[in-house]
Amino acid sequence: MTTDVLAPAAAEAAEGTGPLADAQAQLSAAVAALGYETGLHRLLARPRREMTVSIPLRRDDGSVEVLTGHRVQHNFSRGPAKGGLRYSPAVDLDEVRALAMWMTWKCALLDVPYGGAKGGITIDPRNYSRGELERVTRRYTSEILPIIGPERDIPAPDIGTDEQTMAWMMDTYSVSVGYTVPGVVTGKPVSVGGSLGRSSATSQGVVHIALAALAHRGIAPAGATAAVQGFGKVGAGAAQFLAEAGVEVVAVSDQYGAVHRTGGLDVTALQRHVAATGSVVGFGGADPFPAERLLGLDVHLLVPAAVEGVLHAGNAAEVTAEVVVEGANGPTTGAADEILAANGVLVVPDILANAGGVIVSYFEWVQSNQAYWWSAAEVDARLEARMLAAWEKVLAVAAERGLSLREAATVTAVQRVADAHLTRGLYP
Repeated sequence: MTTDVLAPAAAEAAEGTGPLADAQAQLSAAVAALGYETGLHRLLARPRREMTVSIPLRRDDGSVEVLTGHRVQHNFSRGPAKGGLRYSPAVDLDEVRALAMWMTWKCALLDVPYGGAKGGITIDPRNYSRGELERVTRRYTSEILPIIGPERDIPAPDIGTDEQTMAWMMDTYSVSVGYTVPGVVTGKPVSVGGSLGRSSATSQGVVHIALAALAHRGIAPAGATAAVQGFGKVGAGAAQFLAEAGVEVVAVSDQYGAVHRTGGLDVTALQRHVAATGSVVGFGGADPFPAERLLGLDVHLLVPAAVEGVLHAGNAAEVTAEVVVEGANGPTTGAADEILAANGVLVVPDILANAGGVIVSYFEWVQSNQAYWWSAAEVDARLEARMLAAWEKVLAVAAERGLSLREAATVTAVQRVADAHLTRGLYP
């Protein structure tokens, strides 16, 4: 049983909610705080464009399977749409809609000149060969090709996709238009126009914000403890960077299980184990640990870096961490937010905490369009400056308006998108 996936789904059913309901509720609260009229609220609440496509796949054994893919462009008042492509059996249209909306706010909050988009295919990539995944990716790209492009909508990796996926997308698009277009995607390999620092950018950003949040609570990295839920691209990198900053990462989990070690894990050794086996389970440098107990561990910092809805009404009261930094998109439901706030837990929202990926995606897009590449040191310095500037802005708005960090971040982002829309006007 994959605890990380099934538990949130059960909790959503119990709460009668899900990512889209949470995203809409966050928008409604921001609109109320800003005093916007109903018409503007409706415009911000609805995607500007949606596309659902069938993806026929010939399997390696000769059989034919038909998969379903989506691309949702929530808003492009501030620039072309931007957002990841997710391969997961849990993908559905409402999830993609929610993720696209959160991308709009994330880009606006970090003052990146994009709107929000998201894509997904309902597929478990672990059950398909490399060749099959290439055929799926190329067919999906060809189906959504009319609505993507470096000035329209720029996909990037997400859960279940990676640099290779983006290379296939770029090649498919480029072959279609007759010339190479590196800027059609970001998160691609450096050898075909990717940016140095992009693969670790989300994790780096999470840790920049986590250290700032710990400092805000008067907690120094040395002696601080952390638990990371999810050990994929974001969680593994975040654990590594936290350990390098002096934080003891005492527990991590993935969809198969969890491991714990008092005094801190050897994250580098754990990464080697996962690369060899595919899971944290069985790591010799730590003890097995019930994955469902990780969120309630007695640590200073909790980083949920897996999927949506893992902190919900059924388990939020168990959280003892002083700081929760959302490495995943939408890991905390609205009901959980209320419980955590009542218990004095500082929650740093996803649209701030995990924005490092879209920031460096923007850097990559700029570099691709200019055919001029920056050093890794330049990318890292620009990333840190953007993340910490956004952190200070959110803190200031929260203090000024008496809001939580999530409310302050959403209000700031929604106001920027609304200002752009109102300045441009409504096309008749």
